[in-house]
Amino acid sequence: MTTVYLGLGSNLGDRAGYLVRACERLRELDPLLQVSPVYETAPVGGPSAQGSYLNCVVRLEWTRTPRELLALAQEIESAAERVREVRWGPRTLDVDLLIIDGVTIDEPDLVVPHPRIGERAFVLAPLEDLNPGIVPARWREELGGDEQVARSVRRVELTL
Repeated sequence: MTTVYLGLGSNLGDRAGYLVRACERLRELDPLLQVSPVYETAPVGGPSAQGSYLNCVVRLEWTRTPRELLALAQEIESAAERVREVRWGPRTLDVDLLIIDGVTIDEPDLVVPHPRIGERAFVLAPLEDLNPGIVPARWREELGGDEQVARSVRRVELTL
């Protein structure tokens, strides 16, 4: 078993519903799935007229290859009718492979750990909720301080 962290995000349609259904699918594979609190955030990059995102991180135990995990992530996105038109554009569901414990991959279509984890409060805040030891101790300072982070990510009441 390998511990894996996935980032989930949605800013189109039934945002909460897409996150719930993605977590339900992942629970079929790992009934002990851990899910962080959900955060609402402004979009980072991409077109300026996007709506805000709901984001969370899930932790699961995985027994298959990283490629099979990527295929699962893409299957879950497809089930949510994800359309890839614009990089960092609006989406019904985004499933990112953030960390696969003990694994480093640098290939054109798969990079693990995710290359932009350290730049994104919407990943670091929920990741810290699940495993404080996995994020840099000074990440808030590096992203502008507590007040800046508080402005960029807002915890919402949503149980997944």
